[in-house]
Amino acid sequence: MSAAPTGVAVVGTGYWGPALVRNFAALPAAQVLHLIDRDLERARSVRDRLVPEAGAHDDLQVALADPAVRAVAVATPAATHFDIASAALRAGKHTLVEKPLAMTVAQCHELERLAEVGGLVLMVGHVFRFNVAVERIKQYVDSGDLGAIHYVHSRRVNLGRVQADINALWSFAPHDFSIVNYWMGAEPLTVAARGFAYIQKGVEDVIFCTVEYPGGRGAHLHISWLDPRKVREMTVVGSRRMAVFDDISNDAKVRLYDSSVSTSPAPPESFADWQVDIRHGEVSIPRLGWVEPLRAELDHFLSCVRDGIPCRTPGAQGRAITEAIVAAQESLKRGGVAVPLSEIR
Repeated sequence: MSAAPTGVAVVGTGYWGPALVRNFAALPAAQVLHLIDRDLERARSVRDRLVPEAGAHDDLQVALADPAVRAVAVATPAATHFDIASAALRAGKHTLVEKPLAMTVAQCHELERLAEVGGLVLMVGHVFRFNVAVERIKQYVDSGDLGAIHYVHSRRVNLGRVQADINALWSFAPHDFSIVNYWMGAEPLTVAARGFAYIQKGVEDVIFCTVEYPGGRGAHLHISWLDPRKVREMTVVGSRRMAVFDDISNDAKVRLYDSSVSTSPAPPESFADWQVDIRHGEVSIPRLGWVEPLRAELDHFLSCVRDGIPCRTPGAQGRAITEAIVAAQESLKRGGVAVPLSEIR
């Protein structure tokens, strides 16, 4: 006999909450029991459309007091994540928090502590860690197909969605840092950021981050919600090959370029001896078995709750992303100087 589905409460039914509800409802291992939102009418509207058998409330305690609820998913504004997630963990509920985990490093540590004390799953919604295209490039990196990784360049821009409570850094950069940290297999050493606020005073619409990783590897992140085109593109440059992840593309989410630049290993004796070999090879597009990343993420979360398997995006990973963003935010305040992560931790 199959186990009974895991009772789930979703907190927040605004921008991302309905996507969580839709995917939980499609998974046999989950049963959505409650939708919680300060806007009760919005919660009822999402409930009626997606899970008519669930309850809709404007009081979080209704879900936390229900013994049938084993897990809580938090999809509220970033500044509220800590209060809601800590309440859920104290109530003994396994907790999935959408990115970012929290707004301060100290808050992340506290959430980790609560989860450890309660023996609970604390998972962060870094959905790109469940994207098959991101995983394929990770395979290229780890197998050595790309050679030594030099740097990653990322553009995550579009026109809107403009927010008032957080800047573009906090809105977009969790995705970039979660992907680049994964590919690099490391956390940043330093972060330098410059940003500009054009729409709202003090809320940066466009940000440029330069990130230093161990081994002399670098990354550059261009983040903006004030751009005429929607672009979700990341380039990985290696010593042997290069790869591009284009999340917008329907048929070429990953492109592998058999291209590189090399020089003679011996120091040249003169300018005439100095040679650069620029190789423009073939471009290949691997076949990917596509699965909706959010569906895969929630299925993994349920497996962590039910079967105790190791979490792929645990609280510690969410803390590492918050550390990088806090360092970038501090760099913005200091006019773009590089901020060591050791200073933030």
